[in-house]
Amino acid sequence: MLSRPTPPLIAPSLLAADFARLKEEVAAIEHAGADWLHLDVMDGHFVPNITFGPLVAKALRPHTKMPMDVHLMIAPADPYITAFAEAGADHISVHPESGPHLHRTLQHIRSLGKKAGVVLNPATPIETVVNVLDLTDLIMVMTVNPGFGGQAFLSSQLPKIAALRRLIDESGRDIVLQIDGGVTAKTAPAVLEAGATCLIAGTAVFGAPDYAAAIASIRDAAPALPPAFSASPGG
Repeated sequence: MLSRPTPPLIAPSLLAADFARLKEEVAAIEHAGADWLHLDVMDGHFVPNITFGPLVAKALRPHTKMPMDVHLMIAPADPYITAFAEAGADHISVHPESGPHLHRTLQHIRSLGKKAGVVLNPATPIETVVNVLDLTDLIMVMTVNPGFGGQAFLSSQLPKIAALRRLIDESGRDIVLQIDGGVTAKTAPAVLEAGATCLIAGTAVFGAPDYAAAIASIRDAAPALPPAFSASPGG
């Protein structure tokens, strides 16, 4: 069985940060013990919101050692992949619905030396990723509909997370299983029990008065895992 991070990786989402103080916010979560910096990129077309582009990622890159985990909620995604790679992204994840050729898109991301991810919306079936596992470093399950932070967790996605855990384990590949949407200290145990290895948290971290305590509370919510699971940097 593959190793799983114990405790899980925590990736605060910049979407919930104070946009007037992004540099300071990034420094604060890094100091508080975050593992990755998650960037939700939205275009107002693929999802009903607009956030930021590669210039923001490039501006923040010199100010953090955390891996930049970029989630492209844009369509088409392909024309912007190189720009985000050059801006300093370490991981780039795309939705299958954002372009006609997912296999080619993942090939392109990996050709740039970046880790490639596939994002599954609540209505996107697991089968979408089956034939591209050999090109996939991350699978992200959306436990809300994409587009806005602060939404309520969709427990209907727990069976999907568990099924993906089995798929990943059976593949023998070291694929990070991320969860994005409504992650808090209360919802974390269920997704971790289902097999997640990385939790993306926005409001639960940036909306808390103490970032370190918020991150610790999510980590501490992890259920006890068998000794066979060992820590992995995943990034």
